Amino acid sequence: MNKRKEKERKIKKRRRRIALFLMICAVLLFTWWFNNYTLKINSFEIKSGKLETPVRIAVIADLHANPNGIDNDTILKKLKKTEPDAVFMLGDMYTRKSPVEIMQIPVNLTAMIVQDICPVYFVTGDHDTDKNYLDAISKTGAEVMNYRCDDFLINGNKFRIMGIDNVYYSPTFDLHSEFETDPAVFNILMAHIPNYEKFADFGADLTLCADTHGGMIQLPFNLGPVIDSSTMKYLPEVFGDETVYDKGFFDYDGGTMFITSGIGDSPYPVRFNNRPEIVVMDIVPE
Repeated sequence: MNKRKEKERKIKKRRRRIALFLMICAVLLFTWWFNNYTLKINSFEIKSGKLETPVRIAVIADLHANPNGIDNDTILKKLKKTEPDAVFMLGDMYTRKSPVEIMQIPVNLTAMIVQDICPVYFVTGDHDTDKNYLDAISKTGAEVMNYRCDDFLINGNKFRIMGIDNVYYSPTFDLHSEFETDPAVFNILMAHIPNYEKFADFGADLTLCADTHGGMIQLPFNLGPVIDSSTMKYLPEVFGDETVYDKGFFDYDGGTMFITSGIGDSPYPVRFNNRPEIVVMDIVPE
């Protein structure tokens, strides 16, 4: 009898262990899915004396389109709810060497935004540079701003929008030789890859950047990324005093640079405490 009870006790213990293991696996799987495949809206406000009426812009970047990622319908549904006056698309909307059918995903997304929501201003990243792809983006009606500067009216306010498509920055890189800001209007610079020192020297009212994916894995309690991809230092904000340009606002004299953590993942979906995002900015009269 004792042997039978002992055997039953061992079986129950084994079942409890299996149940606990499966529960832990389910929690880990949900946490991974939630951090990599659920899209959130991050909202901010910027005040400027250069505007007469409020303007709402949305920022999208780093989709790295793939069949298993966040789909266009999800992005469009979120965007429509925010009712932006313009969308700024900052590149890497597909991953380098993707087949044509994958490259078509961001083309379709751009076309639907232009047709159903609002104008799109677009720059490429270091991945999405295929000529046929860029031609298709242009045909959607999006304004491709690669080394282009133009003045646009957005909700009755004049904006000067400038865009660059740099994959790297030479020591002599100087935006002053390419563009000129207009002190009478709100100046926006679009650039996929951040370069704080040069962008701060240029001094646009707002510089929009992407590329970093927000550092992918962020520590809790605002302790920064696990690794700074630009310097390859681990826990840079814990053990160092240098600024890590991973995500968020970085002010400079006369303006600010904002880096979005984007929507997709590359090369692997390993986000933590750094969910995919659409950024909504209300630029309001001061």
